[in-house]
Amino acid sequence: MNWTIAIPEIVLSISGLFILLFGVVQKKENAFFSCTILSVAAFITVGFLALTMPPGGGYLGLFISDNFSRFMKFLIILGGLLSVVLSLDYNEGNNTNQFEFPVLIIFSTVGAMIMTSACNLMTLYMGLELSSLALYILCSFDRDNVFSTESGVKYFVLGSLASGLLLYGMSLLYGFSGGLGFDDIQRVLTTNSQHSAGFVIGLVFVLIGLCFKISAVPFHMWTPDVYQGAPTSVTTFLSTVPKFATFAVLLRIMTTSSGFTHQWQILIEVIAILSIVIGSIGAIAQINIKRMMAYSSIAHMGYALIGLATGTAAGVSAALIYLASYLFMNVGTFAVIIAMRRKGRFVESIHDLAGLGKTDSALAVAMAIFMFSMAGVPPLAGFFGKFLVFGAAISAHLMWLAVIGIVASIIGAFFYLRIVKIMYFDQSVESFDQHSLSLSFVSFGMGIVTVGFCLFMRPIMVYGFMAATSLIKM
Repeated sequence: MNWTIAIPEIVLSISGLFILLFGVVQKKENAFFSCTILSVAAFITVGFLALTMPPGGGYLGLFISDNFSRFMKFLIILGGLLSVVLSLDYNEGNNTNQFEFPVLIIFSTVGAMIMTSACNLMTLYMGLELSSLALYILCSFDRDNVFSTESGVKYFVLGSLASGLLLYGMSLLYGFSGGLGFDDIQRVLTTNSQHSAGFVIGLVFVLIGLCFKISAVPFHMWTPDVYQGAPTSVTTFLSTVPKFATFAVLLRIMTTSSGFTHQWQILIEVIAILSIVIGSIGAIAQINIKRMMAYSSIAHMGYALIGLATGTAAGVSAALIYLASYLFMNVGTFAVIIAMRRKGRFVESIHDLAGLGKTDSALAVAMAIFMFSMAGVPPLAGFFGKFLVFGAAISAHLMWLAVIGIVASIIGAFFYLRIVKIMYFDQSVESFDQHSLSLSFVSFGMGIVTVGFCLFMRPIMVYGFMAATSLIKM
């Protein structure tokens, strides 16, 4: 049993336990800052370990390390790291600076990492529940805020329903394949020309449970309320890490089912189109910027699903690159949202950004970069992500999918450009409070990467293609 294959997860878990113990013995007023700094160090260390892990399997076929898992773990660790850094400013200002916060982020990240390396349904479920249980607590972390409590309850109830559907699908797959491994599913798909209705239903239920986690339509109902109610530092984490982990599972299971492509492809196509269209249209009417970002995330997951729908290595590679670009521009946007604070109180209306170009030009430029990137304006990161996804769809003879995606992108540009219009052309309101160095660092860093994404395109495309070909052959 090659237990060393899970060293990154083991090290991060031990770090989380150590930081929890350290926080208990620390003085209360210093515990949050100290534990957050230790968490940042733990994420950086584990990021290096994850990138340098050799390929292979372990734990009797329950766990795998390959190019795909390394690529996704890097995005997950980076998302967790940036969320913890942003919490330094937000949690201090929101009086939710308990030392348990970064510990919960760590354990949720461990669960997400386990999901990306899972090659067995039980391993997948263990990672999913570890990640989700910590998220339920994080969403309701602001106990004095009724909206935070509401978001935690909603996410818990609907998340439990999704877990039940997922478990039911797993039980059907186990019953009709005789095993829990993804290779058992592959064996049934390749040896039987006629698949039983129970096996197909099991695969569909697993897909439904996973689509809930990435808030794909029609399983997206929880997203706007949870995004709005949860602390913004939690929303940052929620919009990236669990989505990347679940998307990794979707890619691994659906590409394992490559011999079954003609039967699941149309389902993925429909979910992708509905997510893009409903996410883009739903965001137009939103006044609360966190609700707008919730609908935006629904649409972005739809674009990424187009890459999966192609069923090709090029499509999977395009989806991975899209997720990478989404990470940078999404975290940058939430950094600006956290900076929206007046007289010590956080504000969330898009009209609170009025005149920001005059009162805080640097913050306005950063926000404009992220909005243009999400709209897909060249030469920013979002443009390259969409270009590659649409190109993969056209190459796979899914022209109608690309056309609908392009039209929805034009519709979606309205609510992104509306933010820019409000910042630069509306009458100025009272300026925001001075924000911290950590917040400036994240927004500036994400802005640089978003603008200079074309400079990093070649290595990202190479690693993305290597990750995709480890799942599915050309």
